Amino acid sequence: MKQKDLSSTSLRRELRTKFIGKNLLYLPVTSSTMDVAKQAVGNGAEEGTIVLADHQTAGRGRLGRRWWAPPESSILLSIILHPKLEELPSLGMVAGLAVAQAIEKVTGLKPVIKWPNDILIGGKKVSGVLIESEVANEAVRSAILGIGLNVNLDPSSMPEIAGTATSLGEALKQEVSRLEVLRALLGEFEELYSALRHGEPIHRLWSCRLETLGQQVTVKSGDEVHQGYAESIDEQGNLLLRCPDGSIKTIVAGEVTLRT
Repeated sequence: MKQKDLSSTSLRRELRTKFIGKNLLYLPVTSSTMDVAKQAVGNGAEEGTIVLADHQTAGRGRLGRRWWAPPESSILLSIILHPKLEELPSLGMVAGLAVAQAIEKVTGLKPVIKWPNDILIGGKKVSGVLIESEVANEAVRSAILGIGLNVNLDPSSMPEIAGTATSLGEALKQEVSRLEVLRALLGEFEELYSALRHGEPIHRLWSCRLETLGQQVTVKSGDEVHQGYAESIDEQGNLLLRCPDGSIKTIVAGEVTLRT
């Protein structure tokens, strides 16, 4: 399947999900799928609505960083969800697992996850997850899950990410169908999200993909920096760090650097 065949028509024809992606907003170019999804939430978009773009002029990732992707090179996706409050911390795990499993299913590659939600191949980032939610009166009004996945991006053409990023095409040395990967990704996500809503322990599957565990790490969380041994994660996906004094510190979110 040629890259230009990733469109609302082709996806609607190929999609096999029950509710994820049944309502589809496709934009050849937009500032950010997250911004479009936020507007759609304000207009009453139903759960499972997805926003898909071929190119973003102001795509963003975690920690306020820019998400770089040339036109027609990547999957740029936002999913509108209405989870329960207790399910909200697990959305990143569901997304990371869905991306990893879809990549493996389509390509045979074996991606791993760097805590909290970077998907890596060969030590380089191939995908990232961003979650923006609105909570009021102890209830989730909406959660928007953003996924950026480098499919046929050539990192060497982009100095900003050349040393840290990779793509499926680069790893396989051949072009990969974005449509096939996206179809698998939405299917895996729907299955895992449904499992989460039925109370299944998603964190156990997720932890099996975490390359961070068992490593000496440095974690920057806000203005704080912690060092220690990445021992395990809890049910919400928080990192349990064994500190040099033997104590355990729970890290809710942060940026991890591995130390030898």
